[in-house]
Amino acid sequence: MTVPSRKILVTGATGFVGSAVARAALQEGHSIRVLARAGSSRSNLSDLDVEVAIGDLRDPSSLSGALAGIHTLFHVAADYRLWARDPADMVRTNVMGTKALMLAAADAGVERIVYTSSVATLKPNPLGAPVDETSPLTAADGIGAYKRSKIAAERLVERMVMELNLPAVIVNPSTPIGPHDIKPTPTGRMIVEAARGRMPAYVDTGLNFVHVDDVARGHLAAMHLGRVGERYILGGEDVLLGAFLTEIARLRGRRPPTVELPRKLLFPLALMAETAARFSGKEPFITLDGLRLAKYRMFFSSQKAERELGYRARPYVEALQDALSWFDKSRMLE
Repeated sequence: MTVPSRKILVTGATGFVGSAVARAALQEGHSIRVLARAGSSRSNLSDLDVEVAIGDLRDPSSLSGALAGIHTLFHVAADYRLWARDPADMVRTNVMGTKALMLAAADAGVERIVYTSSVATLKPNPLGAPVDETSPLTAADGIGAYKRSKIAAERLVERMVMELNLPAVIVNPSTPIGPHDIKPTPTGRMIVEAARGRMPAYVDTGLNFVHVDDVARGHLAAMHLGRVGERYILGGEDVLLGAFLTEIARLRGRRPPTVELPRKLLFPLALMAETAARFSGKEPFITLDGLRLAKYRMFFSSQKAERELGYRARPYVEALQDALSWFDKSRMLE
């Protein structure tokens, strides 16, 4: 089936998930414009035939020009950190920036919006069973500034759908891994450190890992088939952290970690790491919020996206192989 070409704006395309969405949209034959800050790195765009519109989510006056003539908006950009010296930065980007962009898109007459939320907005099952879209969190129950900001932003988009007839579909990626994790993300940092043999121990937790390119294709499916106002989990495989680190060790020819540490023993270390980070400005590898989140196995079901969008995800090991290959080529594993 031939897909009609659309003029698409992608936010966050200089980053990890956003660049994957831009690539997937180009492969479908769409015309792509990306919103990028003046000083942001363009390395993830270097091989992409895209138009760059200079703008910033925190500068509403810069958004109308970027949206001119746009049929579909993929709002992927987000401030994704488990620690920030000023947590209000995340609110300004993830909540207020989203509000400004949605209002500008409505004014510009954008016909379709795919908003990238996160499974961080969903309440994990205390027994570790996979949860679906029917388990939303309230902002008050969110652990950490990132989760609270994403919950608030998702609720904001939902209200705008109801009150302004905003033509938005919401997607909730789980934990993407794969190539072009340029920053890298907190998950990417964990992969790099484990591949370098710097994670000899782990805690009892689990995550749902998915190839970033499958997440990107899920965004395109949501554009074509998603129902306005609905949210769709774009996940992959539920994996225990110990098994994940063991697989990294196997792929890198290293000995796997064998020590499982109780979370409570790591809280003093996380507190010291965050205290040091307030002076250095560098994001700590271990954080208090990260340990609080590790209490839960973040397992999720993508059955709704599979049923309504035709979404499919490859085995997570393929995503891990692609991630390690890209980190290796980028000389981040040395």
